[in-house]
Amino acid sequence: MLKEIISVFILVFLAELGDKTQLSTMLLASKSKSIWYTFIGSAAALVLSSLLGVLAGSVLNKFIPQNYIQFFSGIAFIIIGLLLVFGKL
Repeated sequence: MLKEIISVFILVFLAELGDKTQLSTMLLASKSKSIWYTFIGSAAALVLSSLLGVLAGSVLNKFIPQNYIQFFSGIAFIIIGLLLVFGKL
């Protein structure tokens, strides 16, 4: 159990470093009168989005094999990356 928690923490922590969510949070913090309000709002948003991801993943896994989920997730990341590179997102 602890090993799984640590591996998920490391993976999510590294994935979130330098992404557009972190950059947006930095921008909001630079304009905010209280960095703590920005931190609390940002942390709550990450917790909620993680909860939605876990719930969706557990439901999808019951109907769709994991290898299909991984494949289509990879395709979605590539598409989003290309849209970001070409300024369409």
